[in-house]
Amino acid sequence: MNNELKLRSLKVALVVVGIIFIAGIYPMMMWVWPSGWAWEPRQPEYEQMIMGMYVTLGIFLVLAAKDPLANASLIWFTVWSSIVHGGIMFVQAIVDETEHANLAGDVPALFLVAIALWYLMPKEAPAS
Repeated sequence: MNNELKLRSLKVALVVVGIIFIAGIYPMMMWVWPSGWAWEPRQPEYEQMIMGMYVTLGIFLVLAAKDPLANASLIWFTVWSSIVHGGIMFVQAIVDETEHANLAGDVPALFLVAIALWYLMPKEAPAS
């Protein structure tokens, strides 16, 4: 995939990921599949904090879609923080047998976000 196509695809991915962060995580944690997206025992303070962080990140990802190259550090932060967050949760879900459902829920979702944005982020500026 050439850089121009990657950049156009990245813009779409940023909006999609941003909207999922803004409006999708809370329903997954609360109603759709709590065992795959929340941790037991339920911790409302943690859930509020994580939602506040992801809604904020989602808003900035949607804004970054207008000019991804000017927002490269935010995109790379999203990639690397998703890898770190998913890696920590992976280990915790392996160790704690009551959290194994997260291995099919939020853990792969975080790695998917990281891989998609990593792949789509142009490694060099497109020719103008």
